[in-house]
Amino acid sequence: MITARIDARDLTDDWRATLDELQRTDVVARLWAADHTAVQDDPEEVANRLGWLHSPRAALESWPQWALLADEIVDGAADRSPRGVTDVLVLGMGGSSLFPDVLARTFEPGDGFCRVHVLDSTDPAAVRAATDTLPADSTLVIVASKSGSTVETRSHLEYFWKRHPVGPSYVAITDPGSGLEQLATERGFRAVVHGDPDIGGRFSAISAFGLFPAAMMGIDGRALIDTAAEAADLLGADVPPTEHPGAQLGALMAVAARAGRDKLTFLIDPRLEAMGDWLEQLIAESTGKAGVGVLPVVGEPADAPDAEHRCYVLIGDVDVDPTTLAGPWVQVGVEEPEDLGAQVVLWEFATAICGIVLGVNPFDQPDVESAKIAARERLADGADATGAPDIATLEEALALVRPGDALMIGAFVDPALQPELQAARLALGRRLGVATTLGLGPRFLHSTGQLHKGGADRQVMVQCLGGHEFDVEVPGESYTFGQLEAAQADGDLAALAAAGKRALRVPLADVLSAAD
Repeated sequence: MITARIDARDLTDDWRATLDELQRTDVVARLWAADHTAVQDDPEEVANRLGWLHSPRAALESWPQWALLADEIVDGAADRSPRGVTDVLVLGMGGSSLFPDVLARTFEPGDGFCRVHVLDSTDPAAVRAATDTLPADSTLVIVASKSGSTVETRSHLEYFWKRHPVGPSYVAITDPGSGLEQLATERGFRAVVHGDPDIGGRFSAISAFGLFPAAMMGIDGRALIDTAAEAADLLGADVPPTEHPGAQLGALMAVAARAGRDKLTFLIDPRLEAMGDWLEQLIAESTGKAGVGVLPVVGEPADAPDAEHRCYVLIGDVDVDPTTLAGPWVQVGVEEPEDLGAQVVLWEFATAICGIVLGVNPFDQPDVESAKIAARERLADGADATGAPDIATLEEALALVRPGDALMIGAFVDPALQPELQAARLALGRRLGVATTLGLGPRFLHSTGQLHKGGADRQVMVQCLGGHEFDVEVPGESYTFGQLEAAQADGDLAALAAAGKRALRVPLADVLSAAD
């Protein structure tokens, strides 16, 4: 069930006019009919990106196969390992791994099933931590990538394969015919689970990428899918936009962004707070392009500064009275954690509508590749190449912030530093009176990185790069994980500069000290 209360405040007239226009152009029905002209005249990256609309029904059909495979792996593990399969390590970036991470942080594994861990960092400390905490002979490694060519995922795979080159300890989730499927066949992986080529990565939660890890956890995946299917029915083609929660929410997001309230601030029920990371990618990567976009803000309190540039979303049981908020707000009801499936469908639909209203294609990511290209060039130059970015002071970076901006911290560091960086982020936001975000690299390159480069000039990026007590080799390559991480940081800064964005690298110690 989907329930949503909306108070558009001073945007009510524009919001209702936008809903009327969506009704006049029959956008909802055209999306369901896979009519690419609901988005743009060119079918490129639209006609083959609408499979998410039908993914709940498809998942209901596929769930028994995924659950059976998970049961076979868990039940048969004792024959090969004295400890059995106790853990699952998901290697993937962005949409290939974010929803499994949400599930792992939201649900407890069923009896006899596995704990799920996600590795989406190239920081040597993160790679080493996964090695030290997950025994090779009792860990199933899931390699998740639509194309199989993602540099982080392939590097992680080669590292763990060198440690434990036993095919039955690996499963690939990938699109049919990908290079990863070929490699999995050559190496004798336990299985290849196919994704749907008509679903883009960030819309793939209710598909094999999100749900086979759920099966390995032994959670009630059918209940999760059922709520998603029920939501899809409530958001159907015959529901007018004025009564359609997805259209209502998406229209408000777009109208608020056009009015300067582009900081969509989420206050989330503690039971579902992990969902915030998934929402960040979905919204930022889908809407942040062509000089427009909605910036999702997760992890700030209700009284964070700069309310005049915010629109608020309360999900589930949140101890905040929305009527006291100084801006438009949405309150979305959640009864139980399994309603996460319904939330996925709601936000996917809302984000698609938001992109359409803003005049952009919500299914492409035109600026993501620029950082990848720059990182590859940096790696090709070698570890001793000159031209590393200059280091600025934190004060120099903060001086770039203007009223109405957001301060973004992009940290290529050991993920264990996240709590300290979060404290620094909040302190800097209070000091400057602006909204803030925190992204760990290279994870955010596959998430909010699109908005950083393609969105409006209403943000300042403060980048920091951590040092390493040790480094880890990438098997078969001339570089280490530490060098890869540094190249990705350099590449992102170069791409931001090329896009004309305000971005500086500052010492990590300076950022952390901001919390003092």
